Amino acid sequence: MALPVLIVEDDDDLREALVDTLELDGYGVVVAEDGVSALAVLASQQVGLVISDVQMQPMDGETLLVEIKKHYPCLPVILMTAYGLIEQAVNALHAGASHYLPKPFEPAALLEQVQRYLLPDLGEDALVAESAVMQQLLDVARRAAQSDASIMLTGESGVGKEIMARFIHRHSVRSSKPFVAINCAAIPEQLLESTLFGHEKGAFTGAATHHVGKFEQAQGGTILLDEVTEMPLALQAKLLRVLQERELERVGGVKPIALDIRVLATSNRDLAKEVAAGTFREDLYYRLNVFPLQIPALRDRSSDVLPLARNLLARYAAVQKKRSPVLSASAQQTLVAYHWPGNIRELDNVIQRALILSPSDEIAVEHLFLPAQAAKIAANDLMQEEIAVPSNIKGMEKNMIFEALKAAGGVRKIAAEKLGMSERTLRYKLAQYREEDGGLPI
Repeated sequence: MALPVLIVEDDDDLREALVDTLELDGYGVVVAEDGVSALAVLASQQVGLVISDVQMQPMDGETLLVEIKKHYPCLPVILMTAYGLIEQAVNALHAGASHYLPKPFEPAALLEQVQRYLLPDLGEDALVAESAVMQQLLDVARRAAQSDASIMLTGESGVGKEIMARFIHRHSVRSSKPFVAINCAAIPEQLLESTLFGHEKGAFTGAATHHVGKFEQAQGGTILLDEVTEMPLALQAKLLRVLQERELERVGGVKPIALDIRVLATSNRDLAKEVAAGTFREDLYYRLNVFPLQIPALRDRSSDVLPLARNLLARYAAVQKKRSPVLSASAQQTLVAYHWPGNIRELDNVIQRALILSPSDEIAVEHLFLPAQAAKIAANDLMQEEIAVPSNIKGMEKNMIFEALKAAGGVRKIAAEKLGMSERTLRYKLAQYREEDGGLPI
């Protein structure tokens, strides 16, 4: 979700018109009548964009811009004025303004810039979900959160299962109590029982003091068993007893400890198949799977891709203390069209790379550096070239190689198989063409 827009305008009619335009398009809005009032608003609440008039008293928009950049360097600012000159606009951009809107302007022009620069909500564990399928899932999750029933969150790796678990905790009656997450796949098997349930001093070699386990740490709150299907069968039996009895004993202990917790679990596997294969206990499956929630893959919620990308751009730009870049139209199209086998985790990596590779405030397609993108670019370049009809054998061979590369999407291994030659021979011939006339960008 996006943060509200702060409108700074001393003209009552224009301020009202700006507010109406933004609210009708679904944006949250807060207002200030001058620069001093705007700084007071910024000191009391978080906003995602400032749109300010320039001609104001006692503090004008350009002075406000300087103050904002001093105290909130990552916050985008759009200035607007009826008296703007080119030189004034250039100076404002150099001072850190994101854009300069000369009055009068159409509502569509305003909305375009707001969509371009508005920061998303970067609160802890902010959940971005604008697609219909995710909105429906969140509605179900909110209702499920009100009970104490165990919830099993399933879905491919990287879809955001832990983020959803934190969302459920925040919307539950236990939200003021601890949220404790443990990755069952990341802890050595011999330490997992002690990590979950704790141990007493001297319970085993190296246990110099008593240790409070994750279940006790979550007392009154929520515990998340991340990738619970990675838990060994012997420990699954102990976990089942803890869930049934709502009490545990530390390793080496004899005194039961009563528990008041809500249990959430996640898995990227097909639980029914794991049960059938005998790698996951059926009774534990039914104990954890009281309320199942399947989180869709990113490719099945493509309308979330750009909001997620903008959220990540803003988040990492803030860490680097720089202005958040915008995505070019072609970069946006590429992100939406991509299949995302690694889901949100892969998108996160792509955005981090793009921030490193982009030399300006705009992310272009080449900065995304998606897998096989270089091959696609090469194939596109080839398709745009007009290759003349050859007059000799060498030219015919060159055309055949280029056509094979087109058909293979620029992937040399596939092209070599189609041509009946080794990949090494193909590389040699391409190197020759490159030396002769730069015939293929590689």
